[in-house]
Amino acid sequence: MSEKPLTPIEIGLTAAIVAIEGNEPLVLIAQGSDGDKLAGLPFGPFDAVAHRTFEIGLRAWVEEQAGLHLGYVEQLYTFGDRGRHTKAGDTDAHMASIGYLALTRAADNASRAQGAAFEPWYRYFPWEDWRESRPEIIERSMLPALKHWAAQVETAGSRRALSRKDRVRLYFGGEGGNWDEERVLDRYEMLYEAGLIEEARRDGRPAALARPAMPSLGVPMRFDHRRILATAIARLRAKLKYRPVVFELLPSEFTLTELQRTVEAISGRHLHKQNFRRLVESGALVEPTGVMSTQTGGRPAALFRFRREVLQERPAPGLRVRGRR
Repeated sequence: MSEKPLTPIEIGLTAAIVAIEGNEPLVLIAQGSDGDKLAGLPFGPFDAVAHRTFEIGLRAWVEEQAGLHLGYVEQLYTFGDRGRHTKAGDTDAHMASIGYLALTRAADNASRAQGAAFEPWYRYFPWEDWRESRPEIIERSMLPALKHWAAQVETAGSRRALSRKDRVRLYFGGEGGNWDEERVLDRYEMLYEAGLIEEARRDGRPAALARPAMPSLGVPMRFDHRRILATAIARLRAKLKYRPVVFELLPSEFTLTELQRTVEAISGRHLHKQNFRRLVESGALVEPTGVMSTQTGGRPAALFRFRREVLQERPAPGLRVRGRR
C-alpha cells in the first residue's frame, strides 16, 4: 500500500437556477471573485455537519446567500475532472462539485447576493435558440470550422464509435440529419473537443491553442460552469416530455399562450399553436379557473392552473411536443 499522502478533496455544490421572465429562460449568474473576471453559476461548499444531505445544503445555501426559495431541484452529475479549480503545481485540496438543476419563479426578486443576477441562458448557447429560425451562427461560424476539424485524421486514442463527420451531422442536424434539442451537452462537448470555445483555450487544449483566432461562440464561463449549464438545459428539455416540471416556472394561474411560450423558451423550438393546445387538452394537464385575464395586451384570455390529479393518473405526465422547422 502506497505511503504517499492522498490529495484532499473538497465537495462543492453548483446550481443552475432557472427562471422564466418575458418569455425568456434565465439562469442565475454570479460574478467572479478572487481575480477571476469570468462570471459563472453560484456555488458553495457542502457543510456535512450542518446539513444531512446535499440537497438540504444546496437549498439552505441558496436561500441564505441569494434569498431564493427553490421549487424543483434535481441532482445532475458530479463534476470532478482534474484541473477544475486548480492549476499545475497547486497543492490545495481538489474540488469536486455536485451540479444541480433548480427551478424558481423568483426572477423578479432576483437575488440578495452581491454581484448575482438572472441572465438569458441563450447568451451562453446562442446556437440553441431555434424559436425564430435556424440560428445564423451555425452556418456562419460553427459548421465550417467543425467540418474542417472533422476532415482531419483522427489519432488512435481519440477515435470513438462514431466518426467526427457522423457526430457533426448527428449533433448539428446537417446533411439530412435532424436537430435534436436535447443534445445540448453533446454539442458543447464537441465544440470543446474541436477547440472552438474559449474554455478549451483557457484549459490549454491543443486543438484550441493551434487556432490563430477563436470564433465568438457565446459568452464563456468560469471553471466548467458552461458544461454544467449545458447539462442542466439538456436535462430540463428532456424532462418537459415526461414530467410536469414546466409548471414550476409558471405562476399558479396562467393562460395557454403563457404555457406555450414557456415551453418554447425552454425547448428552443417554435410550436404550432393549435397542435400544442390539442396536446395540452389530450394530456389533461391543466384545468380552467373560470377567470379571464385582461392583461394579455389584446382580447381577454382564459386562465388555467395545473391539474395535480394527473400525477396519480399516469406515470409520465409531460408535454411531448414537436417543433416546426
